[in-house]
Amino acid sequence: MIQIKLHPHAFDPLQSIQTFQQQAEFRAAAYGANAIFIGTMRDFNQGDDIVAMHLEHYAGMTERQLQDLTEQVLTQYPVDHVLIEHRVGDIVPADAIVVVAVWSAHRKLAFAACRELMEALKRDAPFWKHEVLADGSRRWVEHNTAG
Repeated sequence: MIQIKLHPHAFDPLQSIQTFQQQAEFRAAAYGANAIFIGTMRDFNQGDDIVAMHLEHYAGMTERQLQDLTEQVLTQYPVDHVLIEHRVGDIVPADAIVVVAVWSAHRKLAFAACRELMEALKRDAPFWKHEVLADGSRRWVEHNTAG
C-alpha cells in the first residue's frame, strides 16, 4: 500500500503514521521494521536567517510525480507499505515539511528504502521554495540542500 498526501497547513507526522496504521489493509503483526524520516524547516539556509518559506507545487502533477518516484524506488526495495506526506504553502521554522515512512519485514530493507525515497524526493520532486529572509527580502532556492 502506498499513500501520498500533500498538506496546505501544518500537520503532525506522528499522527499521520498512526492514522495510516489504522487502515484495514495494514496488518501490524506482519512487519518487523518501520523506518521513519521526518523533515522540519530550519531557520537558516545558505548562511542567512530564514523566517518563513512558501513551498510551491502543481496540484495533481506533484502527487503523480511522487507516486512515480515511489514506484521506481520500490523496484529496488520491495517493501510492504509506504507513507509520504509533504507540506505545501506557507511554512515557518520548526514546522514539519515531510514524513517518509516505510514498513518491511526487516530493518535493513526498511532503512534503505526510506533513505532512497527521501533522496529521490529531494532530488526529483516538483517543489519550488521561496524563502523570506530575516531582513525582509525574498529569494527562490535554486538547489536543494545536500543530504
